[in-house]
Amino acid sequence: MCLTDRPAVEANAAGIDIGARELYVAVPPDRDTEPVRMFESFTEDLHRLADWLEACGVTTVAMESTGVYWIPLFEILESRGLKPHLVNARHMKNVPGRRTDWHDCQWIQYLHSVGLLRGAFRPPDEICAVRAIMRRRQSLVEMAAQHVHHMQKALTQMNLQIHHVINDITGLTGLAIVDAILAGERDPAKLAALRHYRIQADEKTIRKSLAGAWRNEHLFALRQSREMWGVYQKQIEQCDAEMARLLADIEARVDPAEKPLPPDRKERRARNGRNPGGTGFDMRTEVYRLFGVDVLQIPGLEHTALSLLTEVGTDLTRFSTAAHFVSWLSLCPDNDMSGGRWWRGVRKTNSRTGQMFRQAASSLDRSQTGLGDFLRRMKAKLGPLGATMATARKIAVIFYTMVTKQVEYDDSIWAEQEAARQRRLEARFKRQAAKLGYLLVPQNGDPQTSRA
Repeated sequence: MCLTDRPAVEANAAGIDIGARELYVAVPPDRDTEPVRMFESFTEDLHRLADWLEACGVTTVAMESTGVYWIPLFEILESRGLKPHLVNARHMKNVPGRRTDWHDCQWIQYLHSVGLLRGAFRPPDEICAVRAIMRRRQSLVEMAAQHVHHMQKALTQMNLQIHHVINDITGLTGLAIVDAILAGERDPAKLAALRHYRIQADEKTIRKSLAGAWRNEHLFALRQSREMWGVYQKQIEQCDAEMARLLADIEARVDPAEKPLPPDRKERRARNGRNPGGTGFDMRTEVYRLFGVDVLQIPGLEHTALSLLTEVGTDLTRFSTAAHFVSWLSLCPDNDMSGGRWWRGVRKTNSRTGQMFRQAASSLDRSQTGLGDFLRRMKAKLGPLGATMATARKIAVIFYTMVTKQVEYDDSIWAEQEAARQRRLEARFKRQAAKLGYLLVPQNGDPQTSRA
């Protein structure tokens, strides 16, 4: 069947090509004498656009956009009872020679009407609100890190090597010394006396690292960077408080008071408070309340579970199977055929959620867990990149299974799988030995001839 002969699946479909200043909208040709119209991006015009779609009997809308220009229109259409779908631009390549916004919106409308476009995943509004704050927080953390580098640069220019002696210049010892320097203290011995007892470097080494040239221009830069870092830390705390308030309004899947948290099987290091669980709420309890299971027990997800919550929400039934979820994350190869040959490469996407699972997999390089063993075994088989992708996929499947089936993480399964793998390996060696005319004998078995 030719593409243009496909029957309409969505008879009341519209297509919109969204830009920063103008929006081109196409409705079915039989709905209006002017089926393609242009609207400006002002709020008043967006409401006129929605009114026109309702007058044309449109019930579902596909839109293509870059950046965040689509968000205001998406929210307006959703509030009007229409079904907006944000679609991927790579799914609707236009006919060559007709690449204009006027033609693009008509092409989008046609593809959507015949059922060839799928909308992007978007969690519920209450999750989107928390996600916006979380992404804002991540931006603040990145900007605060820049000022940490500026402080280190100013110290290096004065030949103060304190940031090479202690691990974290923004820790208790580092900030105490920097604040004392900015307050006018220049004696290395007095500055070194501010050392916290848990710092591994001794006081003599710290004293030597604090002898340098106290130049005013570098002290000025150090002061500004220190103040800006403090400003960002206050804003990060405000983000944490706002996220705690928004999370409290989300419907819980379990009540920790009625169904307490399962025992924590992980050895956790005390955190310094600069994290989403350090200002007003316990992250592990909050994530357990919303997911219904303790996903922090999955190796690698100790510090990304809250970010995952803001990206995918608490209901994963939008993905019918774990394979669909993994495909959305771009953690599995495509099955594309061209010229009679299969191409099984992985799609190149900028999936934030997929990146979180890959980071979780990368952190297991030295982990003494079943997933850590799996990562190291896959490295020997597939190389670093392939092993990270395979482990990230396995973590995603475990995460999906736990959330959808409401089961806790069971680490004993890895022992069973390892025993089964050893049995398969032993059987393979026995077949190879028998093929060569040998008989394998266990090391602690009865001595017998090894030649068949």
